[in-house]
Amino acid sequence: MGNLMGSLKYKDPSTVEECDSTWVTDSEDDTYEGEEAEGSFSGCPGPSGPRRCGEQSDSFPQFGDTAESSIKMKRSFHAAKDLYKYRHSYPNYKEPRQPNEYCNLRFYLNKIPLVPDGIYIEEILSKWKGDYDKLEHNHTYIQWLFPLREQGLNFYAQELTQDEIKEFLNMREAKRRFLLAYTIMLDFFGIKLLDKNGNVARAANWQDRFQHLNESQHNYLRITRILKSLGELGFEAFKLPLVRLLLQEALLEGTLPNMRHSALEYFVYTVRARSQRRGLLRFAQRLYQPPENFIWGPPKRRRLPGVGVKGSRMEAAAAADRSVSQTTPPVQGRPSSPKGEKAMGSRSAEGPREEKDNQENMRSPASQKVHSLDM
Repeated sequence: MGNLMGSLKYKDPSTVEECDSTWVTDSEDDTYEGEEAEGSFSGCPGPSGPRRCGEQSDSFPQFGDTAESSIKMKRSFHAAKDLYKYRHSYPNYKEPRQPNEYCNLRFYLNKIPLVPDGIYIEEILSKWKGDYDKLEHNHTYIQWLFPLREQGLNFYAQELTQDEIKEFLNMREAKRRFLLAYTIMLDFFGIKLLDKNGNVARAANWQDRFQHLNESQHNYLRITRILKSLGELGFEAFKLPLVRLLLQEALLEGTLPNMRHSALEYFVYTVRARSQRRGLLRFAQRLYQPPENFIWGPPKRRRLPGVGVKGSRMEAAAAADRSVSQTTPPVQGRPSSPKGEKAMGSRSAEGPREEKDNQENMRSPASQKVHSLDM
């Protein structure tokens, strides 16, 4: 029996290809990746359908695109492995040995403050929104607001456990506060939550906040953590609208050019459904410049006899259009605000003219040092 159990022991993937099953199939009927894995935690119902919970921390640095044109692009194995484990709910995860005190849940029920600062969740929700200096320079709250099943660099913050996740999902007050915390961070990034389905759009202050976000790349670690925590706590469906908006701003609008690499290498791969990841990557591939540096697409296939380059490109564009329409949830109509506010998924933002104009203007400023305390 011991030998049998040993043969079934989980084995870590050793290549990027083993970590990434996005292009294993082109079927759009895929279930969440890893949901058949032994020991995985399922049954995390969210606001708009079934979903699963995952884990892990933002433990690998994410950088901008400054060096893209001078070096050959390649995928990060550490990032791919990290996100593979997250999407599969950590196959070899072990619960902490100490008694589970549900510290994350109790924090969200306003029963204990975050440590070490001694601040309660209600104070954050009522006083921190719009206080961008505090949100930028305090590096201990993010692990409490968006907990994961892995230890971050705030060693006072407690890891989530499967039992705690189950209890959290049954607490309406905890989930309500979690979404309020999400809206505070979206506002910090220059984004607003539109509805209970997770659709997002530019906020009124988007220009100033996007400029800051483009120049403060340690916040990309925070976004990765937020996306993972959404999946942990029952809001998997909220990831797709946010990731697509960030891709649109980075690749089409040119407002977040430094985010291109992190969005494609990290944000997309927090999404568990393979079909949704494919849709996001096809959307990105149509906009990415230079196209030969796009390394997240499907494996190259041998061209069929009689099919020219022009024909295959037209077929690829049509397939991308279909995939984007299938993976983009409905959003509110695009506002006519003079400030240029765009709802995520606005089809008018994908027109060839705007796409060409914005791609010509996309330049990546110098990459900045990643702040490790946000991991």
